[in-house]
Amino acid sequence: MSAVMEATAPPVATDEKRRGRAAVVALARFEARELLLQIPVALTLVVYVGYTLYGLLFPNDGMDAYPALQDADRATQSGLSLLLSLALLLCVNRAALRSHRRGTDRHFDVLVMEPWRRTVAHALSAVPYAVFTALIVLGEFTWQALRPGAVGHGSVAELAVSPLFVLLSGVVGLLIARLIPVVFAAPVLVILLFTASVFVSAGTGDAEWSRWLSPIVTENSSETLPSDLIGRPAAWHALYLAGLVLMVVTGAVFAGRGGLRSWQMKAALAGTLVLTLTGAAGQSQGVSPELTAAREKASTHPEKDQTCVTHGRSEYCAFPEWTVRTGTWAGVVDRVQDLAGGSAAEQPLLVRQRVEARYGLDGDGSVTASTTPHQITVGTRWGGNRVPEFASAVASALVAGDEAEGGELCDGRMVTVMWLAVGGASDPLSDLRDVRLDDSLSGSAIVLTPTNPLSMSAGQTDVVREVLSRPRAEVTSAVKSHWDELTAPGVKTADVARLLGVEAPKEADDCKEE
Repeated sequence: MSAVMEATAPPVATDEKRRGRAAVVALARFEARELLLQIPVALTLVVYVGYTLYGLLFPNDGMDAYPALQDADRATQSGLSLLLSLALLLCVNRAALRSHRRGTDRHFDVLVMEPWRRTVAHALSAVPYAVFTALIVLGEFTWQALRPGAVGHGSVAELAVSPLFVLLSGVVGLLIARLIPVVFAAPVLVILLFTASVFVSAGTGDAEWSRWLSPIVTENSSETLPSDLIGRPAAWHALYLAGLVLMVVTGAVFAGRGGLRSWQMKAALAGTLVLTLTGAAGQSQGVSPELTAAREKASTHPEKDQTCVTHGRSEYCAFPEWTVRTGTWAGVVDRVQDLAGGSAAEQPLLVRQRVEARYGLDGDGSVTASTTPHQITVGTRWGGNRVPEFASAVASALVAGDEAEGGELCDGRMVTVMWLAVGGASDPLSDLRDVRLDDSLSGSAIVLTPTNPLSMSAGQTDVVREVLSRPRAEVTSAVKSHWDELTAPGVKTADVARLLGVEAPKEADDCKEE
């Protein structure tokens, strides 16, 4: 009889564990559904999805039509996922305090489910929202990756940040409920934590170790860097966030354990603390000497890292991730040269991609104009205004000989430059507006290029606008016929207007008087 009882005892214990796990999962499903019925969570989810879909379906005037995936992965960490995190923190906290608010805590003492299992169930109730965030992030990134103009490589660790942050926010709300069972404690502590993070950042001078303690670290540059020059410790940061999630959950279970042995909880807390500290130490190492040297080489000697491709008469040199885009650049160069006259129409050019990577993503990314004859700089971003900006650089180098000289133009040659830059576009006036800093079609303005800007006077703007209103074939013929005169150093804007058959500007605007 004793032998039979001993043989059947283990299955009974196993069955009890199975029922305990099933009860936890069932309660977690119930609490997840209850969270969805909370107005802050439901409203934030709707707005989050709507905002993401709107941004994908209606990009910003072509500026996002050619995404770089090493920027697209970081872009998923901003936006309304932060609001979802805040809503989840407050609502999980409120759900965990439901029994305390209604005075039903004492009834749990007669239930089979231990208090620590209820805590685990509340923690698991935040998981579906982290998974939902992961699906949105994955969908957003996949959409960008499937665009015809996409280049570069994304990081799985960067994509994991938003889901981990959403999950972390939910379990932090749970921990607050277990430590301070008061409804208003969560919003007050959130404000205090935000204030403390601001003071820590200010007190440490934005040091690497303190900056990466924040769940989301935003770094943006005006230009995209090659993937191998990004230098963000994304994998370590993801490990740090995962450790924080496990440590907070373990702390919440410990605070309301009711049934777990103390040594088990201490061991779990120690393990999660080690995991968190490992991630924190790894993400605080800073830029390695090897990465610093690679950034220096890419900034000062890009030709050592680039692949060159010939299209037509010109050569196009780009970092490996951008070689697929050389044909697009060639189309713009051919369009500009088709409008030029003299030797410029057949002049072989060297289009070289250049970046300023020495300061990482914290730098402004601007590069100086090249002094090499017939060399044109192209950046790592493309689409929208950057197309006429590149065309302006090509035109200025064709007229002045090189980019540096083109940036010094102040005479009537600017009219020729702007005709070459926008005259062959499908909507020349729109391109003229887009390439000017103030988006105007009158008055003086700064003209943007990938390097140093150009400058247009009010009179030159009037002449360019009048030239663009004439039939393209007539203006092209006049430009080719009078090319030497139109590109002669010191030529007056009034003389350029006369050669192109439009009215001369009323005010004089040659270099001496400007």
